[in-house]
Amino acid sequence: MKPHRVAAPAVPAATILTLGVEEEFLLLDPATGESLPVADRVLHTLSGTTAREQSRQEFRHSMVEMVTPVCTDLAELREHLVALRGAAAQAAEAAGARLVAVGATPVCEAHRTVPDEQRYHAMSRRFGPVAHDPAVCGCHVHVGVPDRELAVQVCNHLRPWLPVVQALTANSPLHDGRDTGHASWRSMQLERWPSIGPTPHFESVADYDATVQELIAAGIMLDAAMVYWYARPSAAYPTVEVRVGDVCPTVDDTVLVAALVRALVATMADDVRAGVRATPVRDCLVAAAHWRAAHNGVDGDLIDLRGGGARPAWDLIDDLLVTVASALTRHGDLDLVRRQLDRIRRDGTGATRQRRIMARTDGDVQAVLDHLTAQTTAH
Repeated sequence: MKPHRVAAPAVPAATILTLGVEEEFLLLDPATGESLPVADRVLHTLSGTTAREQSRQEFRHSMVEMVTPVCTDLAELREHLVALRGAAAQAAEAAGARLVAVGATPVCEAHRTVPDEQRYHAMSRRFGPVAHDPAVCGCHVHVGVPDRELAVQVCNHLRPWLPVVQALTANSPLHDGRDTGHASWRSMQLERWPSIGPTPHFESVADYDATVQELIAAGIMLDAAMVYWYARPSAAYPTVEVRVGDVCPTVDDTVLVAALVRALVATMADDVRAGVRATPVRDCLVAAAHWRAAHNGVDGDLIDLRGGGARPAWDLIDDLLVTVASALTRHGDLDLVRRQLDRIRRDGTGATRQRRIMARTDGDVQAVLDHLTAQTTAH
């Protein structure tokens, strides 16, 4: 079905923020569900195509990353996501695997060596067994903010809202063939890395840069590219990069997350320009809110970092929608986001859908993976 193209909003182009998405996928054995180390074959099959230019080698031989071009509207983004997922899925099939959009290794991964690149070997030596955990896959949304000082301040303002985004993207309840009790096991697994977690508060870009250099000197990071905080000024692009979410099971899920993140960044940038200070929140409470989001997803309570206490997840999602409604309207995205949130409210997140299949099939992981495989390229 041809994607619905959102009408261009009647506002000056300068107010429309660009966006792009990086999606990581697992390559799984169709028969066993185990991770297959065939990324090199997949990338070779993509050689000579536009999709190869938009693909990246990842930290596991069982992963592939697909990166959209810079986009300005959601219909354009959706077209790229559909094309890239389709090309990667065909290449995976040619390599004897299936491409699956799931946040964490659902069964097992026997081959945990890193690709033969100097940087990956350096990470393996520095971080030891942590660097050889089973593969995890995220969805990273980039929003154009070329002013780094503004980008740092936007990240400060995003802190109370990112657990809500994390909950909406939860798509990894399984590990070792069983339900972990967490909606996002990927989030739990990544906590072992010393440079991953909630973004600290920074007074300025100078404060940010000085802190990163101190962490590099301390051995926590190899370099600035290892700033893996949930939101950051990108090390490679003039963007704010939000990297808190699991890879989404469907293109529609990804488009929804991208729209919300862009609207959040736009709203927070407006607040920064207006002189509004970021909500002060203790780091331990931010970490607690992220744990609750990873554990519950949207099926329970989340921590309200603005007012305090636990509240139903959908109350906070509704608050998020109210907060960013003006920015969504400016970008022409409000109606689409409302429809997609209604769908998630009705059908659940990726984690909820997986658990529903597990309950219906008496714990048949293969049925879950069949469903995820179909969802990955559904459009």
